[in-house]
Amino acid sequence: MNASAQPPAVPERARPYAKTQAPTPYLLRRFLGRPLAPSEAEYQAATEGLWHGDPAMDSLVDWMYDHGTREGRALFEQALEQGIDAVPAAPEPLRSFFERVDRRPDWVDPALIDEGARFIHRTGLTATYVLRDLALMGGYLLSGFNQSLVLTGALSQGTARRVAETGKWWIDCTEPGGLDRFGEGFKTTLRVRLVHSLVRRNLSGRQEWDAARWGLPLCQTDMAATYLGFSVVMLGGLRKLGVPVTGREARAVMHLWSYACWVMGVDEQWLAFNEQDGAVRLHHCLMTQSRPDWTSRELGAALAREPLERHFKRFQGPRRWLLYRQHLSVSRYFLDREKMGHLGLPAGVTPWYPLLTLVPRLLGYSAQRWLPGLEARQRRRGRNAQHRALASMFGDGERAVTEPPL
Repeated sequence: MNASAQPPAVPERARPYAKTQAPTPYLLRRFLGRPLAPSEAEYQAATEGLWHGDPAMDSLVDWMYDHGTREGRALFEQALEQGIDAVPAAPEPLRSFFERVDRRPDWVDPALIDEGARFIHRTGLTATYVLRDLALMGGYLLSGFNQSLVLTGALSQGTARRVAETGKWWIDCTEPGGLDRFGEGFKTTLRVRLVHSLVRRNLSGRQEWDAARWGLPLCQTDMAATYLGFSVVMLGGLRKLGVPVTGREARAVMHLWSYACWVMGVDEQWLAFNEQDGAVRLHHCLMTQSRPDWTSRELGAALAREPLERHFKRFQGPRRWLLYRQHLSVSRYFLDREKMGHLGLPAGVTPWYPLLTLVPRLLGYSAQRWLPGLEARQRRRGRNAQHRALASMFGDGERAVTEPPL
C-alpha cells in the first residue's frame, strides 16, 4: 500500500481556496499575530495532507502482511515491551521503525511534558468535559472526518467502549512518566498507531471508500486535527469553563501533546508548540472538512447516550441520568442550537451545569495560585476523579486499547 500517493485533485470534501480567505476579526488577529486564513502554500499543505498517511508505520504493516501478520504482530509487541535489542535477529523493517521512534527528537523537554501532565491532573473532570462534550462531540460536525468511524463499525460496535478506550489512552499519556520509552502512554500510543495503519490499509481497499471525495483514511490532516483537539481545543474550553490557564501551563500542555502525537505518527510540520500556532493549524485542518450530514446526527446522538451505559456501585440509575443531563448541558454551553440539531441532540437543552459551576470553579482555581498546598491537593483530587470516571466507563471489563482515539 502506498499511503503517500498524491492524486492531483483536491478531495471534494475540502473547501476551495477562495472560500478559505475570510477576514480574521481584529482581536483574534492580534492574539494570533497573523490572519487565520491560509496562504496558498499552507492551503496546499493541508489538502495534500489528505492524501498522506504514516509512511513509517504503513511500511511496517506492509512487511507484517508479507511476513505473516500473527508473527509480525508478536515481534512488534516484543520490541515494544522489551526494546528492539531484545528481538533476536530483528527483521530490518522492525528494527528501522523502532530505532526511529526510540530516538527522541532534540526538541523534546521531559520536564515540560511532566509539567503539562501535572496541569492536566489539576483540571480534574473539567478537562474530560471539554474533551468529550466540545472536542469529540463538536468534531462529529465534520462529516469528512466521520467516514472512517462509520465504515469501521462505529455505529454498531458500541460508543461506550470506544469512548472508554480513548479515555484510557488519554490517561496513559498523562501519567507521570507515561511518555517515557517504556511508559504506558508511549506503548499505548504505538499500539494505536498500528491500529490506525491497519484501518487505513483496510478502508483504502474497500469499494465503499470514496477517495476522490474523502482522500486517504486516517490521513495526516485528520490526525493533526485530532491532536490539536487534545491541546488547543482543551485549553480554550477550560478557560471558558472558568479555569485560568497561564502561558507557561499552555506551553506545557502543547508540548506534551506535540510529543505524544509525534509518537502517534503525526508529521512534524503539523506540530505546534504554542496556542497561537496551534489555533492556526487547527483552522487549516478544519477547512478540509465537509458540512454535517447523517453521520453527524448518528454519531452525536450515540455519544450523548453514552453516560446511560456507565457503571456505578451505588445509585446507578439516578447517577447515569444526571451525568447524561450534565454532558448535554456542557455541549449546549459550547455549541449553538443549530449545531446541537445537526448532532441529533435533544431540543430545549440549556447550559445549566456550566453556568451553575462557573463562578465556584473560577474562584477555586484562582485561589490555588496563592495557596500551593491547595494546588497540590487539587492535583491529587483531580487525578483521582479522572481515574474514577475512566473506571465507570469500563466497569469490570478489561482496559485495553483496541481502536483509535476518536
